[in-house]
Formats: sequence, structure tokens, C-alpha cells
Amino acid sequence: MENNGKQISAVALFSGGLDSMISMQLLTEQGIKVYALNFNIGFGSNKDKSEYFHNAAKQIGVELIQIDIAKQFFDNILFKPKFGYGRFFNPCIDCHANMFSHAFAKMLELGANFAISGEVLGQRPKSQRKEALDQVRQLVRKIGENPIYDSILSRDGNDPTKPKTLDELMVRPMSAKLLPETFPEKIGWIKRDGLLGVSGRGRQTQLALLEKYGWKYHEKPGGGCLLTDTSVALKIKDMISHRQVVFEDIHLFKVGRYMVLDDGARLIVARNEEENKKLNIENTKMDKIIPKNAKGPLALIDKSATDSERLLAGRIVLGYSKTNSSQSYNVQIGESDFCLTPYPKEEASKYLLLQQ
Repeated sequence: MENNGKQISAVALFSGGLDSMISMQLLTEQGIKVYALNFNIGFGSNKDKSEYFHNAAKQIGVELIQIDIAKQFFDNILFKPKFGYGRFFNPCIDCHANMFSHAFAKMLELGANFAISGEVLGQRPKSQRKEALDQVRQLVRKIGENPIYDSILSRDGNDPTKPKTLDELMVRPMSAKLLPETFPEKIGWIKRDGLLGVSGRGRQTQLALLEKYGWKYHEKPGGGCLLTDTSVALKIKDMISHRQVVFEDIHLFKVGRYMVLDDGARLIVARNEEENKKLNIENTKMDKIIPKNAKGPLALIDKSATDSERLLAGRIVLGYSKTNSSQSYNVQIGESDFCLTPYPKEEASKYLLLQQ
């Protein structure tokens, strides 16, 4: 499809899920070029899914663009959402609006015409109710007041080839027929009859289309955001009650054994080699604990921990290492070295925030 001789194009919020994949497919079938924008907010899967995202986008024939917004999300959205949280620590409405904000900025950069997402009306109780979709629209309209969008908007309505507000350029192909007609539909960039009218939590339509397209790469619905994980939410809430949270704490919420020691210090102990790598970071609020002459986990403890807590933490780390209970080992805690005996890991379990 063309506009003044130029192919119509769109940016898509691409989570990797089936709904966003179908939404992009529906546009490509109408001859629209699609850029699949995959945003990293810092709370996606603990595994690197880059290969999956590339394969999933490739089978639809769209261009994948991965964008890291983790620091901006942490600083501006996570702890001060205008529309609150879901059941856990998930600010879904503000998060969706924030991703649309980045998508529209990318749209300007790419010279694309509008933005889409795979949201389904009524599929999720917090973020995909009609009211929630309208709240996202309100936030995007506010974002559109930025002068950078002057060139694509007709704020006074005098130019019928441009929308008055930025939110008019939001399209949700999965439920489009159940929602008001959007500007791209009105102006003819998209054919409304090529979009869907899906609602609710059922998956029959999506599964039928999956079979039709024969996609090898696709994800099951839900579970994509760790902020909806009970353990992650509880760790965040606990740390907020304890001290100021910094960006590097994200790793502490996603991996490791999370412990609260006798005087309140927080201790995070890796559970395997992969977690060792993820916790091997510089954190202004934490000191590293490293067993020097024993094979074992890396750990992080609050810099504000008492001397007795630091020694206990070192012993706990040795207890999870390959050690002999009657032998002493060298352990580096922050800038200091200590000779300590292992603390029985069976007893250490009492310090776990989440009893397993």
C-alpha cells in the first residue's frame, strides 16, 4: 500500500507473543512494511531470547529492531506509574504507554506512518480492559504534545491528511473491529475488513491462525514479564522497604537466593555459574563476597551490613560452596579478606525471604 508514491509502513510493539505476531502479519498481508520493535525493560526472561526474536520476525517477513529502555523504564515508570500496578509489581498501563512513546519516536526516525500493538480487548484484567486501553490512549495523547510531533500532526485540524493527536495513530489489529475507527483506517492506509474483532481470554482465533500460517516460532501467552512473578514482586517490595533501590538491583530481583540477615542486611547468593556471571556486577549499594580457595557461589551483601552480618554472610557463602564443614577458607568480603568456616546451608535457609 502506498501514500503519495511511498510504501505505507508501521512500527509494531513486538513482545514475541502470538498476538503481536498475528497483528504484524495482518498488516504485511495488506502490503504494509512493518518494523518489529522489541523493547527490553529489564524484566523480560532471564534467558537471552535474541535468536528467538530474530527467527519469529523473519518468518513473518518483518524487520526486527531491538531497543534497550531498561534504565529509562526503571527511572521514570517502575516506581511512579500514574495508573498503578496489577496484582504484583507490574505497572502495565504506564508500561504500554511508555513503549508506545518510544515506538512513536522510532516511527519519526524511520519515516513510518503509524504504530500498532497486539493487545486484545478484555484479555488481561489490568491492562487490556476497555478503560485501560483508553488510559494508554490518554497517556499517548499527552506524549504527542511534544513539539517533535508537529510535522505529523494537524493540531488545529485544518489538514485532513494528518491526525490532530498522536493517539489517533495507534492501531490494535487484533480487536480493531470492536474499537473506534482509527486515523490510518479512515484515511485508507489500512483496510478495516482485513483486521480482527477478537476479545476475551479465549485463544481459538489465535490458534486457528497459528495453524493456518504454520509458524515454527511462537510463544505461549502470559508469563513474559518478570514483574508479574510473585517472587520478583516480593523481592522488590522488600528492598524498597529496606533502602533506596538502584538500577543495578534489577539483577538481585531476578536471580539468586535472596536473604534477610539478623540485623536486616540483604544478602543475595548465586545458585549456579550462570547466576555468578549475572551477579558479578558493580552495585553502589552492595559489596561482593567471593570464596578465594573454594569453588562456590558469588554473593552480594549490603554495604551497610554490620561486621557480624558480613562474617555470617561469608560463612553462608562457604556453606553453599564445595567445602568441608570443619575446615577454614579464605573469603573476600568487599575489600577485606577473612578466614572462615562454612555455615550449614540447612540452617542458612531460615534467612531466605521466600521459603522454598
